[in-house]
Amino acid sequence: MTAAKIAISLPPEQLKRVRLAVRRGRAESVSAYIAHALAQQDREESLSDVLRDMVVQHGEPNRKEKAWARRVLARLSRG
Repeated sequence: MTAAKIAISLPPEQLKRVRLAVRRGRAESVSAYIAHALAQQDREESLSDVLRDMVVQHGEPNRKEKAWARRVLARLSRG
């Protein structure tokens, strides 16, 4: 992957948390941490787009459909 070098400004507390994550081995570098955060944001925005498109196409889920989804998600989270 080709990377471009840029300069960004972060509030001191955010930078402190990022550097702590790097020291604890949760990221290889500050750049890697930020790249991961941006990729996660992209995934979330993508999912939001899919959900919005589904609602436009099929309408909002009703109570019965929401209850079904909660049951399925609860089962999946229990493993």
